[in-house]
Amino acid sequence: MTSAIPVNAHEPGQQRPARPLTMFGPDFPFAYDDWLVHPAGLGQVPVDRHGTEVAVIGGGLSGIVTAHELVKLGLKPVVYEAHEIGGRLRSVGFEGHPGVVAEMGAMRFPPSSTSFFHYVDDLGLPTTRFPNPLDLATPSTVVDLKGESHYARTLDDLPPLYRAVADAWHETLVERARLEEMQAAIRNRDVKAIKAVWDDLVERLDDTTFYGFLAASPAFSSFRHREVFGQVGFGTGGWDTDYPNSMLEILRVVFTAADDDHLSIVGGCQQVPVRLWEKRVAAPAHWPAGTSLADLHPGGRPLPAVTRLHRTEPGNITVTDEAGGIRTYAAAVFTAQSWNLLSRIVCDESLFPIDHWTAIERTHYMGSTKLFCLVDRPFWKDVDPQTGRHRMSMTLTDRMTRGTYLLDQGEGRPGLICLSYTWADDSLKWLPLSATERMEVMLESLRGIYPDVDLRRHIIASPVTVSWESERDYMGAFKANLPGHYRYQRRLFTHFVQDELPEQYRGLFLAGDDISWTAGWAEGAVQTALNAVWGVVHHLGGRTHPENPGPGDLFDELAPVRLPED
Repeated sequence: MTSAIPVNAHEPGQQRPARPLTMFGPDFPFAYDDWLVHPAGLGQVPVDRHGTEVAVIGGGLSGIVTAHELVKLGLKPVVYEAHEIGGRLRSVGFEGHPGVVAEMGAMRFPPSSTSFFHYVDDLGLPTTRFPNPLDLATPSTVVDLKGESHYARTLDDLPPLYRAVADAWHETLVERARLEEMQAAIRNRDVKAIKAVWDDLVERLDDTTFYGFLAASPAFSSFRHREVFGQVGFGTGGWDTDYPNSMLEILRVVFTAADDDHLSIVGGCQQVPVRLWEKRVAAPAHWPAGTSLADLHPGGRPLPAVTRLHRTEPGNITVTDEAGGIRTYAAAVFTAQSWNLLSRIVCDESLFPIDHWTAIERTHYMGSTKLFCLVDRPFWKDVDPQTGRHRMSMTLTDRMTRGTYLLDQGEGRPGLICLSYTWADDSLKWLPLSATERMEVMLESLRGIYPDVDLRRHIIASPVTVSWESERDYMGAFKANLPGHYRYQRRLFTHFVQDELPEQYRGLFLAGDDISWTAGWAEGAVQTALNAVWGVVHHLGGRTHPENPGPGDLFDELAPVRLPED
């Protein structure tokens, strides 16, 4: 998700508020982080169900979290993965330069992602502050719009227009979206207050685009303000590629501080699912102590890509993989991007009710392109003796590159530059070009901002790039709902509670960040994985501990508001 004028900044290690903002709701305010750490665990299945195989389709973060938790419960997850473990947590190295990775998908994670960081911390993975625009970890930022560049270390170094835009955004959120009320309720985990505010906003704003919301605000009556905000934004970059999306998508991000104060994972975020795959569970039900996911798969590898899904009697899910293997399961969890069910996998229509198929078909994905280059050293930290400015800065621009991030790898190591990070239409502009062609255009674009910097002289390896909309098993970077899509999203998210579904549609569960309310954030992938775990346990006759009820147990109390459909 994109978002560059920071609303809140904290010194690394600075004391945070006693009750921090977390991704607690707002659509479904269940405390996933508390559920995870409760000593009673996530539940149990009947002893005669121990060892039952459960298909987990997709080896990204959501699939691996699902499988990891099912092992603890004594079930046998069978993971299918078309490529490699990680999904869009994809960390790519440079040949001949071990220890440096480019994050092709997720690369920055808000501390409010408390369920995600439960696993990061459990694995002992170190983090570092991500150098967003104007962040405390960023030596300097250049904002270049309409051929005019401004060098800044803080927001106050920019022309007054930028402060005015930042103030207009905050004023709009407070007056038109009840920002302060909602954030206080999230801090206090006040479910009643959250639902009172959010349910009202859903009813009022489901049909409103981000741009329409801004344009209706007196604080953004100036087109120039809306233009600058779209190109520069707040937190992590420009927002204009999100302007057609539902305003509810944006509010979910700002309410939960997902746009601010980001951390990156030292050594690459792909370590999270890879290490969970290898992690030895100390005391699982049924399995010997120290059993890992890898131990339960032949050769320690997932099964290959799924090519067919259909239902068989009595109430089973039968899975065919690309090697021709056919296996049948009492329960299955689908965590890959849902469009694969439309085009990449042969599916029976009986997998889901027709309303759920409609919701899958209506899912709207954002495209995204990145290109990274490796340079001999972090030369951007050099200071020009004439100007006192850094030779190069984190850069936001309306030129083709849009966002350029400078990633210091440490003393005596090469430097890493994300030359360009773009979304939607800006991403499509790169689609026909090879990695080398993309780099050439990017270097020419940046030369207009830094005419005295010979960036090419520092490059020491071939560039690496991705356009997620052209990735065969993804077809986009993440879901972003359009106006009017709330009802579709509700069907997908609540699918894990299946008691009200006709019996012939039960046993197959959807998970993954595009099923969540917060697509584009790892937290959504984790939360929907945990929903699916609850669903599988319930489906197999298990239950949660009464002192640690799960998301399905509290569903009636917390369920997302249901909008009328007639």
